[in-house]
Amino acid sequence: MQNPKNIVLLCGHPDTDSFSAMMTDHYQAGAEDAGHTVSRVNIGELHFDPVLHKGYKEIQALEPDLIELQNKFLAADHIVIVYPNWWCTMPAVLKGLFDRFWLPGFAFNINKETKKIDRHLSGKTGRIIILSGLHSPFMTWWKFGDFTNEIQYGIMEFSGIRTEVTAFGPSEKVDETTRNKWLKEVEKLGKKGL
Repeated sequence: MQNPKNIVLLCGHPDTDSFSAMMTDHYQAGAEDAGHTVSRVNIGELHFDPVLHKGYKEIQALEPDLIELQNKFLAADHIVIVYPNWWCTMPAVLKGLFDRFWLPGFAFNINKETKKIDRHLSGKTGRIIILSGLHSPFMTWWKFGDFTNEIQYGIMEFSGIRTEVTAFGPSEKVDETTRNKWLKEVEKLGKKGL
């Protein structure tokens, strides 16, 4: 392998006994097998309040797990987030995580005079892996619109992370052969550090 990467791998499904977690396992196995360093985070094991109680009017102190996660993101070369598509978006706890820790000073700053954005996470790459339950990713997009804009452009790329999206589905209606094929695809992404 040419350049081993420092990868943060976040399982955004709160249940570690889920197909999303299995996808995360396979990405991790592929990445570690290829010599990448992987820092695995399971969102269901983090201790934090996902509610931003006063919006951005008042500072809400970060819990230790959120400070540690910020530090992991800052140290990472590549950030991978795996989650299920629920109601055409990410699970509420994952959205709450971003509400709480994706803050000015950490991920970005907006210059009040010039209105320009300082993207603090520039130079990093990212991969979002999404599992659709009932529909294929194309049918979800066709019926309901783009369900990846929020995380890809509104969060990751807003802060400078060049991000690719990989979507699989319908995960609830496929046979084991197809699921195993998806797992192998994710493992290959891990091996390549993509």
